[in-house]
Amino acid sequence: MESKHSLLKSFKFAFSGLKTAITKGRNFRIQVLLGAAAIVLGVVYKISTFEWLSLILIVASVLILELINSAIEEIVNIVSPEIQERARIAKDVSAAAVLIASIAAVFIGVLLFLPGIIQ
Repeated sequence: MESKHSLLKSFKFAFSGLKTAITKGRNFRIQVLLGAAAIVLGVVYKISTFEWLSLILIVASVLILELINSAIEEIVNIVSPEIQERARIAKDVSAAAVLIASIAAVFIGVLLFLPGIIQ
């Protein structure tokens, strides 16, 4: 399928979505701050290349899943403005994906930083 938008316009749309997520998404802002804090800890504790890879992947995963969750919630709200069980399930399941990634991020953070904090 051929896109009618230029690559530059596609980036503009993507950055607009990111701006919306930051300005309107409380959870996204919190996750960005926690991710930034984890990156600062990575610098402070001089983590290895493999540890950086793990950290960047998990931080990106949480943020990506939160963006997808927000998009799903918006779509469900448009399609089903009234309360429906199936709409609730769609929202809850997408939120669960963010929860699982966030829990994994905490475990990875503990594994990466606890040894340095203890020393």
